[in-house]
Amino acid sequence: MTVPEPRDTDVAAHAEPTTPDPVPTDTETGVLGRTYRALSIGIVSVVLLIAFEATAVGTAMPVAARELDGISLYAFAFSGYFTTSLFGMVLSGQWADRRGPLGPLTAGISAFGLGLLLSGTAGAMWLFILGRAVQGLGGGLVIVALYVIVGRAYPERLRPAIMAAFAASWVIPSVVGPLASGAVTEHLGWRWVFTGIPVLVVLPLALALPQIRRRASGPAAQDDTQGDTQGKTQGDPADGTQKAAAHSPRRRLRLALGISLGAGLLQYAAQDLRWLSLLPGIAGAALLVPAVLGLLPRGTYRAVRGLPSVVLLRGIAAGSFIAAESFVPLMLVTQRGLSPTLAGLSLAGGGATWALGSFMQSRIRDEVRRQRWMVVGMVLVAAAIATAPTVLVESVPVWMVAVAWGYGCFGMGLVISSTSVLLLQLSPAAEAGTNSAALQISDGLSNVLLLAAGGAAFAALGGGAVGAHGTMTSGGSHPAAFASVFLPMAAVALVGAWVAGRLRERH
Repeated sequence: MTVPEPRDTDVAAHAEPTTPDPVPTDTETGVLGRTYRALSIGIVSVVLLIAFEATAVGTAMPVAARELDGISLYAFAFSGYFTTSLFGMVLSGQWADRRGPLGPLTAGISAFGLGLLLSGTAGAMWLFILGRAVQGLGGGLVIVALYVIVGRAYPERLRPAIMAAFAASWVIPSVVGPLASGAVTEHLGWRWVFTGIPVLVVLPLALALPQIRRRASGPAAQDDTQGDTQGKTQGDPADGTQKAAAHSPRRRLRLALGISLGAGLLQYAAQDLRWLSLLPGIAGAALLVPAVLGLLPRGTYRAVRGLPSVVLLRGIAAGSFIAAESFVPLMLVTQRGLSPTLAGLSLAGGGATWALGSFMQSRIRDEVRRQRWMVVGMVLVAAAIATAPTVLVESVPVWMVAVAWGYGCFGMGLVISSTSVLLLQLSPAAEAGTNSAALQISDGLSNVLLLAAGGAAFAALGGGAVGAHGTMTSGGSHPAAFASVFLPMAAVALVGAWVAGRLRERH
């Protein structure tokens, strides 16, 4: 919801009738114009620092676990973050819709910083994991609050540009983050990777808070027009009754707790492929399935046109691509003999092409063209995933992976930012938080489920042991084990191309 410009009718009455009101220029009302400059710099800087943390932690984590004598609990440092972030997303959506995004944003930044400090000063692995869990709660609060701020503070024409800026904020961290983290870990110690970031968040937050308070604070006003559109996107006349029940704050928080516990149990089961692991796996599924059905828009898994398909596409795109990407470095190291550094650098250029794809979608004004480009984007993602395992053939040069991931990331840039734009476009102001939480749940949950499925197939066909967050070891993995990951993920991405054709209502 944007703040309307004052009409100042008394002044207008005394103005010359032949003199038109000046039209605001892009230098005044663009994302970096005078009107939005402080807000844009502030929130993009917050995303930039979170991106640095996300890309740097993986480098420091093995050293931290070894020093804290917690290698056996290593996977829980990742799953603890993920499970609490799911709960934070739902809580943030409820909070932002009822009271505005300022509260969940500040609480999320505080929790994120507190979690980093807890992990960075931990003397035992259980305290380190607790810090990661607190950090995950903060991360879930922040990401949804930022989406609500974009939906309220920026007019529709500027939302694609600010989403492109969010995507661009990950380019430098994706290249520099692991290298910087490695240098800090080696020369200063792993604790500085965690304790150094909270202080840096203060400045951008101080810059953005006054603008957020002025443009996006308080409960959202109901918008009847948007509400009608939202009802149509659900594809079911009974949606109003279903949504009214689902939006009960207490019920949604119970469902959020169910989805967090269920995801945690499923991750635990996937990390330990034994018959006994079926018990936590079944319990996790029993908690997860009804929670997901209650928290995502009705018709999501039937790809109902409109908002349900937008949410579904986000999960398909993110899950298939990230699950495949997690196995690329291992494949290059074990099958083609590359060093871990070279294997990681083969993916580094993807950050730039992802930002390019996101920038390109920000220039699209016609929604028919946007949908067509999203279909193209998913085809590029599927092609990239299918191309990667060709390097298992010795005669195929290893640089083919870098080329494939370049155009795959370009496709992701087209799709991911566009799903964010469409979600805000299809959401009434009073439901922007709830729907943004659904989008993030689809994204995060599909990452874990598809990675777990790929890891199970990989291990069953002779691959190495697969840990959380793509942490893997291998002892002479068979090439078929890698093919069992990449080819199914390419098929999932192709399904996403079909879903991308269902984002708009037929007229």
